[in-house]
Amino acid sequence: MSAALALQKAVRGRLVASPAVLSLVSAAQIVDRHGTPAAFPSILLGEDQELDAEITLERRHLRVFSTLHVWDRSAGTTRAKAIAGAIRKALHGVDLLLDTGRLLDLKHGSTRYLRDPDGQTTHAVVTLEALIQEPLP
Repeated sequence: MSAALALQKAVRGRLVASPAVLSLVSAAQIVDRHGTPAAFPSILLGEDQELDAEITLERRHLRVFSTLHVWDRSAGTTRAKAIAGAIRKALHGVDLLLDTGRLLDLKHGSTRYLRDPDGQTTHAVVTLEALIQEPLP
């Protein structure tokens, strides 16, 4: 299993266990899929990038950059901002257990709020940055 997939599973697990997140988005709408969602609001588990962290000569550390896409169709950007804030709080300071490897650090990298050209959809992109130690071979 890749470090990005292990992180994605742990992040989703944390989000669907967060009452604050679930008060804004149903667990069924926190998914990994392509394109604009069919139901709103939604959180789509998005793209990832894995980079060698080069912390030690063992080369067992990876930096993983993960994106979460928040989609909403309420008037304005208020609910999308509330969802992004709930995501950030749900993941702040938690010790996520990964299926493989060990999460050493997880932080919020950035959030961008975008108005979709359709004139009715708000899209927020939340970026997470993780440091993961892979298991010994």
